[in-house]
Amino acid sequence: MADGTEVETDVELIDPPPGRVVLTDRRTRRSWPVELAAYRIAATPVTQARYAEVTGLRPSAARGDQLPVESVSWWDAVRFCNAFSRLRGFEPAYRLHEHDGSAEWDTTADGYRLPTEAEWEYACRAGTTGPRYGPLDEISWYRDNSGERPHEVGRKQPNPWGVHDTLGNVWEWCWDFYDPEVYGTYRVLRGGGWFDEHWSCRASVRRRTHPTNRLDDIGFRVARGAVPERENG
Repeated sequence: MADGTEVETDVELIDPPPGRVVLTDRRTRRSWPVELAAYRIAATPVTQARYAEVTGLRPSAARGDQLPVESVSWWDAVRFCNAFSRLRGFEPAYRLHEHDGSAEWDTTADGYRLPTEAEWEYACRAGTTGPRYGPLDEISWYRDNSGERPHEVGRKQPNPWGVHDTLGNVWEWCWDFYDPEVYGTYRVLRGGGWFDEHWSCRASVRRRTHPTNRLDDIGFRVARGAVPERENG
């Protein structure tokens, strides 16, 4: 591209097996099981090169093609998913009504979307049962080792299913509302970021923020519904 962007022609998607995950919320002391059908999730967060390729924009505070895109709102993320779907010839997953702050997910569409928080945690754990899928310094960029900045995606060890950077580097938007009765339209964030202490970088940690907020430690990764093996990314 004319601006020097490194164009990425595909996205690596991981295929977790169908299964079950138990979500927990420390604030309410509540836990709830979720059964998951087959789906696909990106091996890494969306990069700045990918975001620029699809949208023509570079919103991030830090700059680097292979750094995770950050300073993007939830609305930016779902708009990206629809645009990326159209670019790749898939049916967009979302019908967006920004005039009233609502969005609908067409679960029959084959396009890119945000993972649900259950899908996110299930993919993060990858069959492990502890708070992390490995030693934190080997799998995550967080306050103690990040130099207080984001790092290129995929540089730390992946989990057993081949998923990178779920813990640390950037928090990741999920599709879900956090708690509509208490927090209204606030959406779920998962994973911890480059500026967070170790206790925030755990598979079960839930955070929330308004879907219009753009912060320099929040990014996202994409998912898709299950598709035939002959289809790539």
